[in-house]
Amino acid sequence: MHKLALSAAIALALTGCQINVSHSPSASAPKAEASETKNLSQQQLADIIAADWQLKLKRSPSLAMAKGDKSAAGKLTDMSPQALAQHHQAQLDLLSKLSDLDKSQLSKEEQINALILEYQLANSTDMYGYKDHYVPISSESGFHAYITSISKGRFNSVEDYDNYLARLKALPDYFAQQTHWLKQGLAEGITPPKATLKGFEDSISAYQVDVEESGYYKPFTSFPKHISEADQQRLQAEGRKVVEEQVLPLYDSFYTFMTQEYLPNTRETIAAADLPDGNEFYENRVRHYTTLDMTADEVHQLGIKEVARIRAEMQTIIDELEFEGSFADFLHFLRTDPQFYPKTAEELLKEAAYISKKADAMLPKYFATLPRTPYGIKEVPAEIAPKYTTGRYSGASNEREAGYYWVNTYALNKRPLYEMEALTLHEAVPGHHLQIALNQEQEALPDFRRYSYISAFGEGWGLYAEYLGLEAGFYQDPYSNFGRLTYEMWRACRLVVDTGLHVKGWSRQQALDYMASNTALSLHNVTTEVDRYISWPGQAVSYKVGELTIKRLRKQAEEALGEKFDIRTFHDAILENGSVPLNVLEQQVQDYIQAQLKS
Repeated sequence: MHKLALSAAIALALTGCQINVSHSPSASAPKAEASETKNLSQQQLADIIAADWQLKLKRSPSLAMAKGDKSAAGKLTDMSPQALAQHHQAQLDLLSKLSDLDKSQLSKEEQINALILEYQLANSTDMYGYKDHYVPISSESGFHAYITSISKGRFNSVEDYDNYLARLKALPDYFAQQTHWLKQGLAEGITPPKATLKGFEDSISAYQVDVEESGYYKPFTSFPKHISEADQQRLQAEGRKVVEEQVLPLYDSFYTFMTQEYLPNTRETIAAADLPDGNEFYENRVRHYTTLDMTADEVHQLGIKEVARIRAEMQTIIDELEFEGSFADFLHFLRTDPQFYPKTAEELLKEAAYISKKADAMLPKYFATLPRTPYGIKEVPAEIAPKYTTGRYSGASNEREAGYYWVNTYALNKRPLYEMEALTLHEAVPGHHLQIALNQEQEALPDFRRYSYISAFGEGWGLYAEYLGLEAGFYQDPYSNFGRLTYEMWRACRLVVDTGLHVKGWSRQQALDYMASNTALSLHNVTTEVDRYISWPGQAVSYKVGELTIKRLRKQAEEALGEKFDIRTFHDAILENGSVPLNVLEQQVQDYIQAQLKS
């Protein structure tokens, strides 16, 4: 791995920066010259933003297609060495231009734009330098599963079907490119740890089916009535031929490659520190995911402190229930008593839907601005469910679609109902759906911010949303309230476990034991989560850091404003600029406090 640390440097710069509301030129400088300089800086930034957006559209045909570029509709992302190298160099060029930009001449909003774009570009160039593209798979799944989303597009015209056929015909090159990077990773020791990939082959065999059972063929099984019979017959025949002769064999050959060549030769170690330039890489990830100048050791110590605090609150509930036994006995009771588990997938989905509607009703009391985009609830796809997390939010890709709260219905005896309130508030509303939909609907923001996600902000908000449910009257059942705390404990444990695994020499079993002994998560979830942290270094530390920041800022606002504090306008102040680094969020709240004091 190359020794790049750009995103860490950007995080450091973000931590110490002050966003200037205005700038006055020196007395000796003519006003006209100052104005000309400012106009030049603004134009330069606008040009950089425009160039970056075009680069994003060129890199992602799916994004380009969603934004109306019909020429991209039949393409897949080019993962060739030449394409990645060219993209990397173009991003480095934009970073250089941003670095040379006189940011003091920009407005406050423009300075934020520059900082966030620099943050995005730095992360992308860092990850190329650390050869992240060598690992297009994780403990959860991989490119072979995610690419199946092309079969779930909009099919309303003959052109839509022909474009889909073109994407299907591009799949052999796409698989070959990704397999090339997997081989490069093997050669250089840059792979997921072997321990996290147990059963990974099942995520491939799930697609080794007959053509009629393949999701790739499903779009050809029904057509809009306005498509002629002749076109239907042509498209169905060609679709069957392409899926059967070109697409399905890809999964056969990929299965053989993975089981015979790749999986047996993945690395035996688990720590990021064991990768080339591993310690530097992990510290880079910590700074990126927190957006702050935090070290791995500081994150670890914060986690230990939070675990102790939450453990005391959990014990209070156990005492109130007059449970006879130890903390470990109570966790065993929660994990094994059938009363806490759904009997059917439908029961679990209905419970999620019921909680979601209750959450919808709380929104007007706590938010002045609500999104117009709706959301639905669906199961995690069966092909990826066994190793997938318990729930996740998937945002709308265009104005014709809703967002979705995904609920994992695999292994129902591992999906406790006492966690469902916290999970739903986090993934749906007032958590990810509310925050992400509002972000995408902020038409005044440039596109690179409307469709971006900063983990410390977004996941911090999701965890804060769980806490907000307590104020809104959720968690009335003591077991559900314990579920809320076990989710908070889960995120606190992440700070300890992620840093422990990657730079402090922890074993996988040590991490499993720590999670199992401090949370009421099912042991299945504990395993999938720990493997996720191992294969995604640093991401897990963003949640708690973001949540604690939002809670601290709210406390500051409440104390400063007293009777003037309005929870609805405070939440607007948090969300109004979309996903931002935490120090920018800090400045937003200070500006909000001053504005409220003056009003």
